Amino acid sequence: MGVSGPPDGPLTPRLGPAFFARDAVTCARELVGCTLVWGECAGLVVETEAYAAVGDEAAHPHFRPGARRFIAENAAGTAYVYFSYGVHWMLNVLVKAEPDAPASPRNGIVLIRALEPLAGLGQMRERRGREGVRELCSGPGKLAQALAITGGDHCRDLLSGPAGFHARSGRVRVEADVRIGISRSVELPWRFLLAGSPFVSAKKRPAR
Repeated sequence: MGVSGPPDGPLTPRLGPAFFARDAVTCARELVGCTLVWGECAGLVVETEAYAAVGDEAAHPHFRPGARRFIAENAAGTAYVYFSYGVHWMLNVLVKAEPDAPASPRNGIVLIRALEPLAGLGQMRERRGREGVRELCSGPGKLAQALAITGGDHCRDLLSGPAGFHARSGRVRVEADVRIGISRSVELPWRFLLAGSPFVSAKKRPAR
């Protein structure tokens, strides 16, 4: 299924600025199989989606001036957290292949869609009100609730401090699929899944 490591084992090196100084699609694909540590909780990233700063009608920068300002004013590796439909918080990370050109299509954000829980399961269960491990972080709103992510985490630096990403601990097989939950730019295969993981929010759609 992938590279699930023991929750109490040693962590791999933390991802630094160079990792996020690349285009959104590359970062979204390569974040799959990495570990997200958030305080006392941790999970294996099993699903992501890429959103480009320019030319992507489903991306916030396309229709939200505030998102464009966020990209211009913040460094790669900064958390972009927003409230979706007045129901769920969503965790994203800013990526900037061209930091001196905020409107570059190579810049954007990566949505963390699902995790395989590794540590802090007791806290996750209490916050989610669920017992089943697969029900804790199998969706962007679920994982934000499980990790207690809120709007107060918007603009958090994910390159230092108690929250951040750690490198893969082995080889992974990543599958690409179209993004879900959007109505524009639906043809782009910018959703990335850890092959065979039961913790993704939705299975890969069968090829037509």
